[in-house]
Parts: sequence; structure tokens; C-alpha cells
Amino acid sequence: MPYDPTIYLGSAAHYRYGRPAYSPQLEAALTREAGLDGPGRLLDVGCGPGVLTVRLAHLFEQAVGLDPDAGMLTEGSRAAEEKTIMNIRWVQGRAEELPTVAPGPYRLVTFGQSFHWTDERPVAETVYDMLEPGGALALIVHTVTGRTRPPGPGKPAIPHEEIKALVAKYLGSTRRAGQGTAPQRTHRFEDVLARTRFGVPRQFFVPGIPDLLRDSESVLSGYLSLSSSAPHLFGDRLNDFAREVRALLANRSAEGIFWDWPGDTEVVMAHKPD
Repeated sequence: MPYDPTIYLGSAAHYRYGRPAYSPQLEAALTREAGLDGPGRLLDVGCGPGVLTVRLAHLFEQAVGLDPDAGMLTEGSRAAEEKTIMNIRWVQGRAEELPTVAPGPYRLVTFGQSFHWTDERPVAETVYDMLEPGGALALIVHTVTGRTRPPGPGKPAIPHEEIKALVAKYLGSTRRAGQGTAPQRTHRFEDVLARTRFGVPRQFFVPGIPDLLRDSESVLSGYLSLSSSAPHLFGDRLNDFAREVRALLANRSAEGIFWDWPGDTEVVMAHKPD
């Protein structure tokens, strides 16, 4: 699909601050399932502000964060510097430009909530060629559907439906993405990979954070980090939208603290044979 550079325009800082974390057990699960033992390289495709890149870099000799959005890469580099992580190389480019922009081989290639933005099957085939023998591809997302909802820590849940109604009030009922609309998925990642040289992948879940608490500004940033409600879409009404969201949240929690349940962390993993 043609790349639209405005998809996440103005969202980078919000993405880093407002997106809920993946499972604390993700590193251990990837190490076990992908047979990570220290050497090798990581490629994180569609890395955004380095959410996965920064978390996983210590498991490899070198990590590469790839994203077409320069603002995202700047935030990722800042996050790595704050944690004094020195083995990450940040590359501006699209998945469809692989392997030219970030040549292999790699031990693990990850897509954190980004595979759906790519030309999926050709990209998967390219990744297959870039993996070292025995290497793995991992598609990582938050999943609520079909997962057991925990009881929560006693704080009010984020009023997502009401915030979504405010988004629709300002942007309309059609889900936006950059200069167009968000694509509708009618297939599963597993079905795409099954039609490639990877064959049928393995799907597993890693327990999410049952007591994740977020403040009002983090909740607002979470929405401004989405392609469907990125800051630029609101134009000169952005401050009005933010004011209404803050008022709604203040009405729901005097403390300004909310429970978030983004679900468990789902991993769809496929291996290249040894």
C-alpha cells in the first residue's frame, strides 16, 4: 500500500508516553521460543519510538529499529539514551524497502503492532530471506478478545467508549488514518504466514499486566498516539478535544488515575529452518 507520511504525524511523543506496555514476561517468552542465547541481531520493523527495540536490545549483539517516521526514530533514540543502551542503530525506511535499508542476517525480526501496515505476504517472504538459519519472525500485539479479563485493582476503568464518542464528534464516524481511512482487516496474520515459506506459525499468549494504572494525561496521549486520532487530524480543534477528554476523565476519577486492561500479549511466531 502507498505510504502516507502523515499517518502518525505529531504522535511520536504521545506514543511513547501513552501506549500500554507489553507483558513483563515477554523477554523470557521470546528467549525461550526463539532460542535466543546472546549472539545475533534484532530487527524491529515499524519500531515507532522503540517500544520493543529498547526493551529487547540487551538480548542481542546489535538491534536495528526501522521506521519510516523520523519523529518516531527521534523518540526511540531519546529513549535508548535515557537508558544508556548503546547497541541500537536507528534506520528510516519502510518494510517494503528491505533488505536494502537494513541488510541481514538477523536472529529475530519483530513487528510490534505494525505488520498490518505493510504489504504483508511479500514482506514476510523478504524477512524469511533475511533471517539466519533457525531465526524467527515474531508479530506482537495486545489482544483482549477471548482473553480472561482480570478483576482489576479497584480504580475506575478508562471510559474508552465515551472517549471514542468524542473522537467521532470531532473527526466523524469513519476511522481516519493520515489523509485517508484505516484499512479494514478481513484476515489473520496466521493465514498470511501459512501461505509463505514460513508455513503455519505458532501462536501463544503472554500474560498482560492485570493492575496497570495510568494517569489522565497518559490516557489522553494514548488516543493521540493512534493513527485514527493523531494530533494533526484535529487541526485547530486539538485543544478543544483535549479539554473535553480531560473534563470527562476528571469527572470519572477525582484522583485522575485509571485502570487499563489492554489484554494479554499475543505473539505469532514463525521460524526459518536450521
